[in-house]
Amino acid sequence: MCAAKLVENVRQSFRSGVTKPIDWRIKQLNGIVKLVNENEQLLIQAVLRDIRKPKFETVLSELIVVKNEANHAINNIHQWVQPTYLSKYLHQGFDSIYLQKEPLGVTLIIGAWNYPILLVLAPLVGAIAAGNCAVLKPSEVSSTTSNAIAELLPKYLDQDCFPVWQGGIEETTEILDQKFDHIFYTGSSFVGKKVMAAAAKNLTPVTLELGGKSPAYIDKESNIDIVANRITWGKFINSGQTCTSCDYILCHEAVVDEFCKAVKKRILHCFGEDPKQSLDLSRIINDRNFSRIAKLMDDVPSSKLVVGGVRDPSERYIAPTVYRDISMDDTIMQGEIFGPLMPIISVSGHEEAIRIMNSGEKPLAMYVFSNNNKVVDDVLDNVSSGGTTVNDVLMQAAVPNVPFGGVGNSGMGSYHGKFGFNTFTHERPVVRRTQGMEMLVESRYPPYTDKNLSMISWLISEKQGGYCNIL
Repeated sequence: MCAAKLVENVRQSFRSGVTKPIDWRIKQLNGIVKLVNENEQLLIQAVLRDIRKPKFETVLSELIVVKNEANHAINNIHQWVQPTYLSKYLHQGFDSIYLQKEPLGVTLIIGAWNYPILLVLAPLVGAIAAGNCAVLKPSEVSSTTSNAIAELLPKYLDQDCFPVWQGGIEETTEILDQKFDHIFYTGSSFVGKKVMAAAAKNLTPVTLELGGKSPAYIDKESNIDIVANRITWGKFINSGQTCTSCDYILCHEAVVDEFCKAVKKRILHCFGEDPKQSLDLSRIINDRNFSRIAKLMDDVPSSKLVVGGVRDPSERYIAPTVYRDISMDDTIMQGEIFGPLMPIISVSGHEEAIRIMNSGEKPLAMYVFSNNNKVVDDVLDNVSSGGTTVNDVLMQAAVPNVPFGGVGNSGMGSYHGKFGFNTFTHERPVVRRTQGMEMLVESRYPPYTDKNLSMISWLISEKQGGYCNIL
């Protein structure tokens, strides 16, 4: 079936009204929970085959998160769909003024390969909860997982409302040529711009979940061993192929030696003397990305290597690698790494760290490690990012009732929980009036008079401070 026919069929399903009843939405959301519960091992093995992601990481960072999203929506959907009533002016005393929660219609969700289950099904939760249909486009790069989703989804969800569209660049281009009511894309900023350009042809609104160089600042007033534990985990989970991982470290010069030693020790503890033998380390997704990361490694002088530096193209294996004394001019700092390389830049304090962080695009995430609240507040007040966790990593992306999304070059829009529902909802303003009380409105009709103008102006004018004519 061609993309145009598929989208038209989905639009007919939406127009039938099948997606609007709350019980139907809850049934579909329960279908997502059931899909994950009944196929956990199949999904774990699919992700393992695509990227050799450990079971521990797949369960915690994908499967449980998807179920939490769906269950959170089920638990709150009756509240979310309620109209929001607004304040009124004096002359509107007999009116009802509210925002009606209206589904957008037919949406397109384009997932990413690094978390191939989560980044398709989590946005889908918001689309379903809001009463939409959705065409799902899993990443062709994680082909085993994409095939698994395409096979499983029709068994648990209404396939007329939630079809899966598979394929590479040609198929993605074809589906983007269709008219959607919203496009939700997760991936690189480079492709995000292409998605936005395609959406512009049809004036389709977009949510773009992108990435960037997310920094972590380590202050001298920190427990360095604890900081090293948390950053090591956050950096090397999924071998650094996480959009919210610490792309680079800004470390106070007073503790940079201690931090380097602590990170080296922690990597040894987590992955052993030979990380290649560890079952807890993912592989790079494909040869193209392996070559890209290898080129970054080649451009860093060996004198800056703290630990790692080993790679094996036959397995697409790159050891957890740490560099120190990196400068902003180094090749490794010119773009998002998206791999298991940790560059450390020594700074004189948080003021210098702020200047460095503000010299680039706004990141998807920012992390601050300090026991000094003034330092933390200074960084938070002076650096913009999509989200932030203080004294830990990744946590801002793990809570269903916290919005997740970027700002500037790292994306637009957000989702998770109620914010995902909002993303796929049009809040339609409704003013409901009676046909009676005509004497209260007839003063607005011609022939106009100064007396009527004066009276209406008083009724509808809002005053600064003090009394205003609002009910």
